[in-house]
Amino acid sequence: MARRSRPRVDLARLPAHVGVIMDGNGRWAKARGRERTYGHRVGARAVRRVVRACRRMGVQTLTLFAFSAQNWGRPEDEVRLLMELLYEFIVQEWREIMDRDIRVVHLGELRRVPAEVRDKLRALVQASRHNRSMTLALALSYGGREEIVRAARRLAGRAALGRLRAQAVDEACVGAAMYTRGLPDLDLLIRTGGERRISNFLLWQSAYAELFFTDVLWPDFKVADLRAAIADFQERRRRFGLTDEQLDARRAGRAWS
Repeated sequence: MARRSRPRVDLARLPAHVGVIMDGNGRWAKARGRERTYGHRVGARAVRRVVRACRRMGVQTLTLFAFSAQNWGRPEDEVRLLMELLYEFIVQEWREIMDRDIRVVHLGELRRVPAEVRDKLRALVQASRHNRSMTLALALSYGGREEIVRAARRLAGRAALGRLRAQAVDEACVGAAMYTRGLPDLDLLIRTGGERRISNFLLWQSAYAELFFTDVLWPDFKVADLRAAIADFQERRRRFGLTDEQLDARRAGRAWS
């Protein structure tokens, strides 16, 4: 059998912010006659692969959709295991995260997260706050609509206290009220598992993100698949609402400056 060629990635043109919807753990396990929880446990290995690969390549920010606000409605045993796996990930990867100078941040509402997991995650966020080589954002108990509502409430509260004028509310103001304040907007959104939707993930931040959908189930997602997604991203022409002619003119102007 011919060996699959390694996707060519230009390390000088990496997406600054990659987001991943890690889908397919349950179907992967079911196809092997196992419980869904087994798929989540094997999927944790893919998390480690992707984090390490992004750090090696030089991706600035990686956001993983670890657990959505809607996932609380899943079977209790599955939710419990997902929380246990997150706790194990924090404990087992703590040393490597610090050694590799990775900053961890959290996106989402932590009130429903078990205290043991919540405290350990907050401790890692605090311990890694000065790391600068890469940011790993864990979207846990997160929803894009919920985030926008939260931001609107915060801005409305400031306005009610007379600390914010309606005319002052702009994109920068709203962005600063998001969980992702200080992070770059999403450049590349990857979803595994064959579905073609973004499932309430980083709705505000993905306004101009390039979307990459793959049928590969998350436990089978390898470094080659990540590189393929980035290589595909680098083949696209990002216009941000402009025309090709405008982009070409801008680039020509920069070349002569």
